[in-house]
Amino acid sequence: MNSKLAEFLKTRKAVIEQRLFSYIQELQAPSSLKQSMLYSLQAGGKRLRPILVLALLHAYRKKEADGIPVGCAVEMIHTYSLIHDDLPCMDDDDLRRGKPTNHKIFGEATAVLAGDALLTESFKMITTSVSTEVSAEKRLKLVNELISAAGAEGMVGGQILDMEAESRQISLEELQSVHEGKTAKLLSFSVIAGAILADAPSKEIEKLREFSYHIGVAFQIRDDILDLEGSEAKIGKRTGSDMTNGKSTYPSLLSLEGAKQKLIEHIQEAKQIISQLSLEKELLCEFCDMIADRDH
Repeated sequence: MNSKLAEFLKTRKAVIEQRLFSYIQELQAPSSLKQSMLYSLQAGGKRLRPILVLALLHAYRKKEADGIPVGCAVEMIHTYSLIHDDLPCMDDDDLRRGKPTNHKIFGEATAVLAGDALLTESFKMITTSVSTEVSAEKRLKLVNELISAAGAEGMVGGQILDMEAESRQISLEELQSVHEGKTAKLLSFSVIAGAILADAPSKEIEKLREFSYHIGVAFQIRDDILDLEGSEAKIGKRTGSDMTNGKSTYPSLLSLEGAKQKLIEHIQEAKQIISQLSLEKELLCEFCDMIADRDH
């Protein structure tokens, strides 16, 4: 990984985590609930979504401070989705990032409520923690974008499609629909939120939606590849589970080599879009390479 990107990831991850953990610790909420929320938030992770918010502000040469609570909000939603995905009624996983899943430690009911709390508090982060320099209109726009990305038209809708696709062969078009909702929409929010905060031109915001679609699908293709040939120690959860659960994946529909080629195509499309925009391109192009090459 390029040293510039590595330094950006390291420093911004530290800032996001400090804000995220302190926000939860300061909540006037039952201790058991906060412990469960913090357990999953502190379990690790790349913090890719919140860092992307900051990367867009950086690329447009704008101050990153207002991106921090927005990044925390999207990370809360991502974490809640993982807690719920791991439940016995969903994917029934025992490990997440190399540690017992939330419900294995706190029980199913508390895990459900911890996810609910993270989801709800995410919107409060945007409405109350972003500076007053950001207009109420812009904050409302961010909230609406997050609802679209995370709700029935986005991540939750994608999760339903994913569950309905289990144990049956689906088409490539159907698989794209699953992962556009389940994975790409939340990544897209991070990109668009950063662009909104940076006052990017509206034409460029629409181009960035295309960019975020390509990196979102690329991210999922890489996930599918890692499920086949990744290291369980690095990934922090069981590998081979997609095949065991009879799930359609990019490798199962395109072959492993075909999936790798499709990954390259999406990354190239993403970089092509970035080349057309009036922002600093290097960091975002390095993000594209990191998504394509990651090993966990």
